Amino acid sequence: MARSTAAPYRCTDCGWTSPKWVGRCGECQAWGTVDEVGAVRARTTAAVVASRPAVRIGEVDVATARSVPTGISELDRVLGGGFVPGAVLLLAGEPGVGKSTLLLETAAAWARSGRRALYVTGEESAAQVRVRAERIDAVADELFLAAETDLGSVLGQLDAVAPTLLVLDSVQTISSADVDGAAGGVTQVKEVAASLIAAAKSRDITVVLVGHVTKDGSLAGPRTLEHLVDVVLHFEGDRQGPLRLVRAVKNRFGAADEIGCFELVDDGIVGLADPSGLFLGDRGQNAPGTCVTVTMEGRRPLVAEVQALIAPSSAPQPRRVTSGLDSARIAMMLGVLERRAGVRLATADCFVATVGGVRLTEPATDMAVALAIASSASDIALPAGLVAFGEIGLAGDVRPISSLERRLAEAGRLGFTDVIAPTRALRARGVAATPPIGMTMHEVASIHEAISTAQRLARATVPERT
Repeated sequence: MARSTAAPYRCTDCGWTSPKWVGRCGECQAWGTVDEVGAVRARTTAAVVASRPAVRIGEVDVATARSVPTGISELDRVLGGGFVPGAVLLLAGEPGVGKSTLLLETAAAWARSGRRALYVTGEESAAQVRVRAERIDAVADELFLAAETDLGSVLGQLDAVAPTLLVLDSVQTISSADVDGAAGGVTQVKEVAASLIAAAKSRDITVVLVGHVTKDGSLAGPRTLEHLVDVVLHFEGDRQGPLRLVRAVKNRFGAADEIGCFELVDDGIVGLADPSGLFLGDRGQNAPGTCVTVTMEGRRPLVAEVQALIAPSSAPQPRRVTSGLDSARIAMMLGVLERRAGVRLATADCFVATVGGVRLTEPATDMAVALAIASSASDIALPAGLVAFGEIGLAGDVRPISSLERRLAEAGRLGFTDVIAPTRALRARGVAATPPIGMTMHEVASIHEAISTAQRLARATVPERT
């Protein structure tokens, strides 16, 4: 008898296989991710007559692939208009962030519009979900609820209920009796996802899968799951705060960098059409070390405030603490300020954070970070009506940024009167930027010039503040 060459152990992160169990994956070097799976038999598929022949692309009917609004405006913004029939979405987020609450409200809004929705829970009982639905007012006649952990039972519920929206919470809790391995393993997750994708395409229903995340925030399970689905959404937020962000990582039907803003309240979760106020502190009493910027999240401009505290340190190695910002980017800004702008920071503790729990990753926020640090170091408060944005290079130069007109319009809408921006480089390329009425544009080419301009504006506003 020929010896079997199947590898019974596989890494749940990258799919690497091994004939024996090991504690560390030989491909991605992750610890504790190698689990036992069933043997995979090599098969050869013969060609058969296609049930649906290929047609010219111009003859394909796109009426059934139009987006249908979900009833949650912020979710529609992220999805690019709403749910697409036959699409499969994957929503991932940390435990307790509000994934089940958001999807339960979405399913209820879908049902109230006259369409049928099925909510399948594999982590809670039906009674527990019903209690939450009553608390957030998500009880609707066309919303059906089932507590299942078997894939066959879930497919049977689809036949019995015939919904147009299926919410499965979560994909790691569902298993198939026809596949070896425990629920949440690589083989089981692939089988469950493949079966539900096939059901979604054949029945023209929208399927939303809830996925778990690892401790570093990445999606748990095989990476191929993200390739199989049509849309991947990440639900982010600090559990100590009310703000929640739904970020599109992959979207075959819209922009892949759009976000939706929500606020978690006692009776559910509500969308925030204008979340900029959550990211700003009290502008009436401006203190040294604060600066406002405008960051672009997809096509949405968000006004956020950066705060910095520079304090003398007696330790041999001063502390560098960040919150809501990239620590490596902040370290680079400190070096640029020390070398290019003459701000002495080598013997000082530096604390830099954002207001409202927002996370800023765009390079255009470099200008606000640098001005906040310089303001705290010199103990000079910047004007309350000042906003700044621009990317800073290692040479201390201020580089041009995208969507300048949208940033200016958003800052002008919120009443800011002065803006520091790198428009000289834009004008050299033939791009003009016109600030709104009542706003003064201060053009800078280097970080040293930006700090000098900000301090000049601060001195000019001192008599007004006193």
